[in-house]
Amino acid sequence: MTIYFAAGSPDTELSDNDLRDALQKTLAQLGPRERVLAIPPDHTRDKSHAGTLTCQLHELLGDNLVDVMPALGTHFAMNDEQLTRMFPTLPKSLIRVHDWRNDVVTIGEVSADFVSEATDGIHTRAWPAQLNKLVWEGKHDAVFSIGQVVPHEVIGMANHNKNLFVGTGGQLGINESHFIGAVYGMERMMGQADTPLRRILNRAEELYCKDLPVIYVLTVVGGKEDGSTAIRGLYIGDGRECFEMAAALAKVVNFTLVEEPLKKVVVRLDPKKFHSTWIGNKAIYRTRMAIADEGELIVLGKGVSTFGEDPQINVLIEKYGYRTSPEILAAVEEHDDLRGNLSAAAHLMHGTSEGRFKITWCPGELTAEQVRGVGYEYADFDEMDAKYPADKMKDGWNDVDGERVYYVSNPALGLWAHESRLG
Repeated sequence: MTIYFAAGSPDTELSDNDLRDALQKTLAQLGPRERVLAIPPDHTRDKSHAGTLTCQLHELLGDNLVDVMPALGTHFAMNDEQLTRMFPTLPKSLIRVHDWRNDVVTIGEVSADFVSEATDGIHTRAWPAQLNKLVWEGKHDAVFSIGQVVPHEVIGMANHNKNLFVGTGGQLGINESHFIGAVYGMERMMGQADTPLRRILNRAEELYCKDLPVIYVLTVVGGKEDGSTAIRGLYIGDGRECFEMAAALAKVVNFTLVEEPLKKVVVRLDPKKFHSTWIGNKAIYRTRMAIADEGELIVLGKGVSTFGEDPQINVLIEKYGYRTSPEILAAVEEHDDLRGNLSAAAHLMHGTSEGRFKITWCPGELTAEQVRGVGYEYADFDEMDAKYPADKMKDGWNDVDGERVYYVSNPALGLWAHESRLG
């Protein structure tokens, strides 16, 4: 295991030039590479600075960067505007679209015994390790997996080999991975580097990817007092150590421990990035452990026009709704369609308050009937936007008409919790 570059602290502010220098030093250590694949995240994770890193990689490699595959996972493919915004200097001819339902290969499986031990017995089936065919069969002499390490609802801390096995993975592997995380419980693992699913993915990489020339490029991004962000760390390596270093910093930079359970929380979603509750429910995942019993979460999602990022999953969300975990688990047992789409079941469990607090969604296009039909309360976006205007609200505590309100302008940047909810 090699560390090619490592720098970071809670006060570090790396510039674009710093990122480029780090990539240049990495390439110098690697030696000549003629057929390189880059796997950055999609536009919903543009704060990761992975777009900048991918463009810089192209500048440094030129024609030797032959493929760029955004790690879509279950998300919609990026459109031209999103690609231009995320990768402004990258030729669109290099973009390859990942199809999680069709364009994958199963490279092996992690045994049922290992899965059972890793999950404390809550999941006892073998886990299928799947990758996009281009990743597995593309004969690249370097695969740059680029992204941000940040608290995550499915795996504890995002990125590293999750970018491969979920971001470019297949239906079976993604379904099982999301379900494992949901049943094990978000509160038990969010913000943790060592979790059941991480152990399973590490095992799959150890068993099957020894000849896959992966270099991980991992950022840690934190918010600043003026509302902007800063790159607090950059870690580049070909093993687990770079991830562990990034996760340790992310736990400091991206974790907010609130002093009391929050009675009212308002979360705003960037309309350019959040078009569905599938992605927008980060507002719930990332704040759920901070919200008081009988409290309320208000989600301002002007760009949200659908529930799922996939037509089949959208139908399941509308059919079953965001119910409590016991209700969803019962539905999985009873209904083949949900049992065959376990990532949808996991998402429904993630998107609930488990009956503890009220969730009010304020989408731009979904109707009140649609929102209430999946189990949420509804409020008009324009009315709530006027009450909690972006230019007047600041991250953290605000006084709104004599009411104390906690505001989060970007839930993707971190995790908020009260110590009473920590697993």
